[in-house]
Amino acid sequence: MKKLIVLAVVCMLAAVNFASADVIRGIDINFVNIGNAGNAGDTQVMNDGTTGYGAVSSNYRIGKYEVTAAQWQTINTAAGIGDSGYWSGNQPTAAISWYEAAQFCNYLTSGDKYSGAYKFDISGNFLSIDRVSSISTYGTTYVIPTEDEWYKAAYFKPNASGYSLYANGTDTAPVAGVNSNYNKVIGAPWNINSGTQEQNGTFDMMGNVWEWNETLFVFSDSSTRGIRGGSYDREVFTLASSGRGIGPYSEYNEVGFRVAEVPEPASAAIMTLAGLFIALKRRKR
Repeated sequence: MKKLIVLAVVCMLAAVNFASADVIRGIDINFVNIGNAGNAGDTQVMNDGTTGYGAVSSNYRIGKYEVTAAQWQTINTAAGIGDSGYWSGNQPTAAISWYEAAQFCNYLTSGDKYSGAYKFDISGNFLSIDRVSSISTYGTTYVIPTEDEWYKAAYFKPNASGYSLYANGTDTAPVAGVNSNYNKVIGAPWNINSGTQEQNGTFDMMGNVWEWNETLFVFSDSSTRGIRGGSYDREVFTLASSGRGIGPYSEYNEVGFRVAEVPEPASAAIMTLAGLFIALKRRKR
């Protein structure tokens, strides 16, 4: 029995490593694996004086591309989120509030826009975030990346030798309109898979559209969610790891998002294996 369990998990891991895209609720999403769990945070000082971003305790996957307008429309139609978004086809969706992005992720997870890592009441009012309970209930859970998850996917070097200033793996800015879409060179988002692939396999973590983070910014009299990465309409400094934005909850045509997945499939397979071994031991007692 143990040999069969191990063989099954090896097959699961092989499928994970070679899959090019996941079909989730009728849309294809390409993910890249972000490993080196337990990495240290960056020492780069942000534009607001803070530091230490990018430390993540577990492996995860993040969307290779921003969520497209076409993907948004497919899920919005099925889930009834309600907003038509902005741009079209394979351009990234935008004019999506943080709450709507959260409902998109919930629907991918559970088939219900109100059930998943993001808790809403029956009237659609946002309550809280609970990734642990979502993983316990549904297994694979789709989320808006935290600021640390987003930062690591963009700036952490794949050879675990620290961080770069830009997502291209260097401290030299990408060429506007060639490697990355920013500084009003094009005047609109370009289609996903344009430009140059970044150091961890992603596209457009520099420019195109700002991207929502899960992390909450708390101020003395208010709070909001963060955005990262700059946009087609912004200057080069917004693309750098030192740049940090505060996004509105309302909808702007240069703010979109990409999806992360927790736990990543290899870790999920190990968790499954552990559960099978526990069940086997209990049967033998």
